Amino acid sequence: MKAIKVLLVEDHVIVREGLRTMLAAEPDIQIVGEVSNGREAVAVAIQLEPDVVLMDIAMPLCNGIEATRQILKSIRSAKVLVLSAHSDDSYVQSAMEAGACGFLLKQTSAHDACKAIRVVYGGGTFFTPSVAKRAIVRNQKTPDRRGNLKTSNHKLSAREAEVLQLIAEGKTNKETASELGISIKTVEKHRENLMLKLNIHETAGLTRYAIEAGIIESSVQLTIL
Repeated sequence: MKAIKVLLVEDHVIVREGLRTMLAAEPDIQIVGEVSNGREAVAVAIQLEPDVVLMDIAMPLCNGIEATRQILKSIRSAKVLVLSAHSDDSYVQSAMEAGACGFLLKQTSAHDACKAIRVVYGGGTFFTPSVAKRAIVRNQKTPDRRGNLKTSNHKLSAREAEVLQLIAEGKTNKETASELGISIKTVEKHRENLMLKLNIHETAGLTRYAIEAGIIESSVQLTIL
């Protein structure tokens, strides 16, 4: 029997170790890689081509929603199963729009987590029961694999989404430029484009928008709010 190749994406070591131990006990599931942020997830997924990516949402540098979008753009056969501590509708909606096949809460049982991996690998969708009650599957949109992140009625480029996350995490233009390997002037241009596209003209507003759109989790809220 061919084992399902799984990539674990989780920034908390203790959670990642727990997932590894749980999944390693399953004969039909093989852990092919583990990473701690979305940027690493994209690079490693392209290298290893896993069947299923178990993806956390709130991570530094590149969040799970943006990483999902980038992975599915590059590896059309991959399935992404989002794992989160929060079940807010905005996170679920953003995950589905990015192309995820399912949404699990971190308190999900080992049995359900393994079942979810098998279901999405087989082409289905799987939601934690409490999330499934609210998910309106018939309104799920076809994932956009052309390089745009859908957030409400706006489309942000991959780079704009990365800049928005770093702004919401409190990074300065200089820090953002360093993280992304671009010039400060380019960061300023992306920030200007974000404000024009979203009709938001202050950093606090961009941070609120990132939280409401599920780009970062509410626990990341800053004093600026």
